[in-house]
Amino acid sequence: MRTEEIIARFERYVMNTYSRHPLVLVGGEGCWVKDIDGKKYLDFITGIAVTNLGHSHPAVLKAIEDQARTLIHVSNLFHIAPQVELAEILVKNSFADKVFFCNSGAEANEGAIKLARKWGGANGGRYRIVSALGSFHGRTLGALSATGQKKYQKGFKPLTGGFKFVPYGKIEPLRSVLDDSKVCAVIIEPIQGENGVVMPPEDYLPEVREICTQRNVLLILDEIQVGLGRTGRLFAYEHYGIEPDIMTLAKALGGGIPTGAVLARDDVAMYLTPGTHGSTLGGNPLAMNSGCAVLKTILGNGLLDNADAMGRYFLGRLRTLAERYKLIKEVRGKGLILGIELKRKDIGKGIIKRCLEKGVLLNLTEERIIRILPPLIVTKGEIDFATEKLDESFKEAS
Repeated sequence: MRTEEIIARFERYVMNTYSRHPLVLVGGEGCWVKDIDGKKYLDFITGIAVTNLGHSHPAVLKAIEDQARTLIHVSNLFHIAPQVELAEILVKNSFADKVFFCNSGAEANEGAIKLARKWGGANGGRYRIVSALGSFHGRTLGALSATGQKKYQKGFKPLTGGFKFVPYGKIEPLRSVLDDSKVCAVIIEPIQGENGVVMPPEDYLPEVREICTQRNVLLILDEIQVGLGRTGRLFAYEHYGIEPDIMTLAKALGGGIPTGAVLARDDVAMYLTPGTHGSTLGGNPLAMNSGCAVLKTILGNGLLDNADAMGRYFLGRLRTLAERYKLIKEVRGKGLILGIELKRKDIGKGIIKRCLEKGVLLNLTEERIIRILPPLIVTKGEIDFATEKLDESFKEAS
């Protein structure tokens, strides 16, 4: 079947909720994918920070195959061995004492919101949650209500109440809003990914942590995009010498199998008791066994060091491009979440299209930020290839 035929069938049968590239991808290995016509592409989208180990990683494939041959689903009415194994790995390598498993990032943030409000209700009847302008926490109604971007909320009002918003990266507005005695939590992304790889000042998260502690307010870190090695540490909060009270994960956690998680300290997690929250498919054996393989590989194969080193190398290469082309306003990032901010909105789609034609898959967000998310296994040679194609694309656009 040809690309055009499949695209035509998509238009007939699939809801039009995505602006899709005109490709039909059918295979992948390492940092590369191929389309139905046999053309190869360097994948620096990674399923939007999902395939952190690249495509067809042997450890993930084996975990999925082994589990699929024995038991795929039984529900949380029973104890699931791979679920407790993955929970133990997460707890032993983070601040947390307990984990709740679900299926996606939006579900994880919904769980965090419920947990924070349950805790707040028991600690003074508090329910309001403070979020940041420019944030993205998911598309379900609660997560959407916590998202500080009106474009995603348009057409879906009335939203869930009880959310307040402050500018990202600025302390004084947050300090002021926490004078509200009904605030129970603050939810923050360590790096705003969907908003264009927006980096906060280095002292921002430590100050947020300090203020939350002073006011007895929970700090929720949404690490759905930046966690699990993306920044060169297992979790982004490790860069700042702090710990959250609650953290949400998803995307890369299942190695491509839908998986989300809410992590929390014991004194917070205790408020979710039987009947207060749940997920039929969350924590199923297939996703959990895949997740175990993902975590063990990230922790045991030097991939955190590689993400850090390759991120620094890539950032340096991109800054060379920024010096060469006036179209580029700024290059920024940490580890292997990188952004090229353009000076004009009208050139971004053209750059992405040119790179695609040259064999590199990149993502455009906010119409003018090229978001780059290589797998943690990326090599200098692959970074050089991508930089070369970006160079050619910018030269053609200038």
